[in-house]
Amino acid sequence: MAENKTNQNKASVVAFLNAIDDKRKKADTKKVAAMMRKATGCRAKMWGTSIVGFGQYHYKYASGREGDWALTGFSPRKQNLVVYIMPGFKPFDSLLKKLGKYKTGKSCLYLNKLADVDEDVLEKLINQSVKLMRKRYNVK
Repeated sequence: MAENKTNQNKASVVAFLNAIDDKRKKADTKKVAAMMRKATGCRAKMWGTSIVGFGQYHYKYASGREGDWALTGFSPRKQNLVVYIMPGFKPFDSLLKKLGKYKTGKSCLYLNKLADVDEDVLEKLINQSVKLMRKRYNVK
């Protein structure tokens, strides 16, 4: 069975975040990191080379594939700050209506900058996402 390409590792989160050249993006990531630390009670860990994750859960699909992934996390990419809302967005429709300017993928919330969204609503979204994941999965 195929292994996950992106795994938790011992790389320095601080060094990764400090290497961000764009001052606004660096400030945005530090705010999001604080929200996620508060929501999970977990310290940040690197997942692969560009994802900062908080907490960990174990999943198993009907196909038999299983693995571990971050409970929540983010990646400061060149074009967007990607926030990982692991349960997806269906349970959070009412919050999304109040969030502001964003795009979504399956579990990815794409933000151009934090100033485009209501930070209190984003924090609620992260908190509710983490609570839902803790109900659904074996969280480490």
